[in-house]
Amino acid sequence: MLRTIYLGYYLKQMNWSLLKEFLAYASKNSGRSKAFLMKESIQAVYQYNISILEYFQFGFYNKAKEEKEMWAGTGTMYEFQKIANPTNQRNILDDKRLFYTTYKEFFVHKMYILEELQTNSGIIDTLLAKEKIVLKEASGKCGAGVKIYTTRDLTRESLISLMEKGKFDILETYIKQHSKIQELSPSAVNTIRIFTQIRKDGQYEVLGCRMRISVDCEVDNLAAGNLAAPIDEKTGIINGAGVYSNITKAPEVIHPITGTSIVSFQIPYWDEILIMVKRASLKHPQNRSIGWDVVVTENGPGLIEGNHDWCKLVWQLPVNKGLKNKLDV
Repeated sequence: MLRTIYLGYYLKQMNWSLLKEFLAYASKNSGRSKAFLMKESIQAVYQYNISILEYFQFGFYNKAKEEKEMWAGTGTMYEFQKIANPTNQRNILDDKRLFYTTYKEFFVHKMYILEELQTNSGIIDTLLAKEKIVLKEASGKCGAGVKIYTTRDLTRESLISLMEKGKFDILETYIKQHSKIQELSPSAVNTIRIFTQIRKDGQYEVLGCRMRISVDCEVDNLAAGNLAAPIDEKTGIINGAGVYSNITKAPEVIHPITGTSIVSFQIPYWDEILIMVKRASLKHPQNRSIGWDVVVTENGPGLIEGNHDWCKLVWQLPVNKGLKNKLDV
């Protein structure tokens, strides 16, 4: 019954043009008809607790049953994260304002709420002296509700008006990323996503590390058409190609815009990143599994946000492997 409800949700939220694109690609790739693949993708909702689109993104049309059982889809992750991050505890991760207040010690940039700016023009003057600012919705996800503005044409009044009309709750100072990462991809601030888990026995562990790489885009989210690549936890070196969530696009060993090598790229300050993320994870262990977004500057790493409903695609697609057995349910 529950998976029938999930199926209804997947159909309601469906990107039909993307499904059509996936069906055509998978049919050509597998030699099976679109009708067969569509039927099997719906069956997979019940058999493997995944969404219809994930059937294609996980490559199930070319995988054996034993391999399919290893992948964690939307249904599995929803059920796991509801237990690992209780609804009465995850609010500090849901609201960017609360997250900043709670984890401020790990930030390398500053955040201001709209109400604060409305009553303190001096702060605005300081911010407008900088080249760029970032406006966000407090509950925005997957890069939605994020806009970067240059300040040269803004005034105190126009900034407040812009935030009010655009429903932006917060303003953040723009982060200048590390020069090495800037060389890799300068179109956005590219972040490292580290998935952590505190097991039921209290043991802390890292479930995986990924580099999110923008491709001519001002955000780095996979959902916005960008890349995600696997990072070796021990060394901080990218050890695999960057992948898209769109299955029709081939993995990238070299960045398609800058020509910088993705594979073998060394993340700066790697040891410091791992130490920081562990400290943040243990600060509020009532949220047991978090996807941390980390920025790296010339002076070291800092947190951007923590996600209780972290993305199973960024986790699994870069390694082309189902990792469901790592979840401590």
